Amino acid sequence: MENQNYKVDFFVGILLVVGLFIGQSVAYAIGLGFSALFGEDISDTGIFNIFMYMATMIVPILFFDFFIVRKDGSKLNFDFSTKPFRVYLLIFPMMFGMMLVADYTTQLIPTTGDLLGPIYKIYNDQFAKLLKDPVSLIIMTVILAPILEEILFRGIIMKGMVNNKVKPTMAIVISAFIFGAVHFNPWQFAGAFLLGLVLGLVYNKTRSLLMPILLHAFNNFTSAVMMLYSDSETFSDLVHINKELILVIGIVVFAIPFYFFAIQKNIIYKD
Repeated sequence: MENQNYKVDFFVGILLVVGLFIGQSVAYAIGLGFSALFGEDISDTGIFNIFMYMATMIVPILFFDFFIVRKDGSKLNFDFSTKPFRVYLLIFPMMFGMMLVADYTTQLIPTTGDLLGPIYKIYNDQFAKLLKDPVSLIIMTVILAPILEEILFRGIIMKGMVNNKVKPTMAIVISAFIFGAVHFNPWQFAGAFLLGLVLGLVYNKTRSLLMPILLHAFNNFTSAVMMLYSDSETFSDLVHINKELILVIGIVVFAIPFYFFAIQKNIIYKD
């Protein structure tokens, strides 16, 4: 990782969680205030959704920077260096393969029943609100989310665990689990966890936060386009093939570049 030795432990984890909830709570309170001031609910507007998301993600990052990094006289910074073209030829197909695997896995989770049925309805209603403002949806999911979430989950949490002598494999898994958990529903958890494994692997190998940011944006852009311009929620519905075949294709598409990227020892990640 970069030449910074800040560490993430249980205390830092609590600090980040507190920051996340404070950011969300403050944004929500501001939204209520403006709604009362203007006499109409602004919670469904694209601008407020962007503000709410940014506050939720930026506050824990600022907390970490102020209470952990700066107290030692350091400065929070990350490596955003580009990589040789051969690296991109491996990581994007690998990510797409895992997207197909995640697509299949998500379909295994029921969307009906006394417990999951109401949760799925809330989940669908939230996305329906986002779809009303395509510009805000793209800004939030394709630009802001990849940058802020990769800074938090890979650049801070994962790197901080590695600096704290957690094995890289375990740090990748834990950061991916947390990444999935903060989406607060089982369907996004499953997909985010699997994709988080790839994002963590790529960050660990390349040492550049730009790489998982680009992959994250690629995944979110693909999902946004599917939601905006098709009636399909899954790749299997989009291309009209069996979901089990999608799984097989995903495993193959993931496994081949994974072998050359993560297992072969002669891959050079820098020029």
